[in-house]
Amino acid sequence: MKRYDVYGLGSALVDTELDVTDQDLHNLDIKKGLMTLVDEARQDFLQASLKDHLVMSKRACGGSAANTLIALSQFGGKSYFSCKVANDDYGRFYMQDLADNGVDHNPQSLVESGTTGKCLVMITDDSERTMNTFLGISTQLSADDIDREAIANSEYLYLEGYLVTGDSTREAALSACASAREAQTKVALSLSDPGIVAHFREGLKQMVGAGIDLLFCNEAEALAWCETDDIDQALEQLKSTAKQFVVTGGSRGATIFNGCDFLHAPAQPVKAVDTNGAGDMFAGAYLYALTQGCECLEAATFANLAAGHVVTDYGPRLRSDGYATLKASLKVRD
Repeated sequence: MKRYDVYGLGSALVDTELDVTDQDLHNLDIKKGLMTLVDEARQDFLQASLKDHLVMSKRACGGSAANTLIALSQFGGKSYFSCKVANDDYGRFYMQDLADNGVDHNPQSLVESGTTGKCLVMITDDSERTMNTFLGISTQLSADDIDREAIANSEYLYLEGYLVTGDSTREAALSACASAREAQTKVALSLSDPGIVAHFREGLKQMVGAGIDLLFCNEAEALAWCETDDIDQALEQLKSTAKQFVVTGGSRGATIFNGCDFLHAPAQPVKAVDTNGAGDMFAGAYLYALTQGCECLEAATFANLAAGHVVTDYGPRLRSDGYATLKASLKVRD
């Protein structure tokens, strides 16, 4: 038995959620539904412009991979996260919040100078999330920040696709992949965002290499990755990317390839309020179920249930009692 179920690598971002309209996005020249990287001045301008739109009274440590690991840990799994934050108020808050959520982390995450990354998550009334992200010191995440012993002691290495946007973070991801393969730790990747796929395809191809063990994506990301508008064609093409994969389709459920067959896990009908973190929650719940001995279809059904619950409220996490309630529906090994 390995010590950790999942070792994650990703950007450390403190999330702030804002309730906005389509007109707000238009007025501020923000592309709806995408993650856009911005500099600190632009983010400060947006935050000032939308200061009356706050929907969450407290900050939360975030970033895609962190959200996934927190979900896994809250369900009862064991996770480890490598990241980088500054020794500022946001950075100290981030590391404490990570620990409070049961995620182990590399002790050198906190560095003396710099600015911790922040993400503005803007939610429109159709529940769509739009993100503007200032990466801050997280762009300096490097191969030196990787705990190779922890990777070797993990069942899965989990990478967020956003790592591909910087030279240092991409090299860190590639180095982590090499360590995982050497230690026979499985590699899982999330494509993260259609815009990331469109603009950083070559870097993602480097991360995939000859193929990974598990891929997470939604339908838009799958189509962008396979450069087609035919989802059936994309599903066939994805077989050359990963041994197993999951393609989420929101209310249409998820399509799973378990290495042999295509399976479908229907979604539970819900009234979505905020889709921020739905994909991260899905990945965390799926990885938790998988590492506890569940088959792919059962894992996807559980992950759909978890993602369906998280979109009914603001924020990327369930309420404190929500994890235990959902976990009770899952049959896991002792």
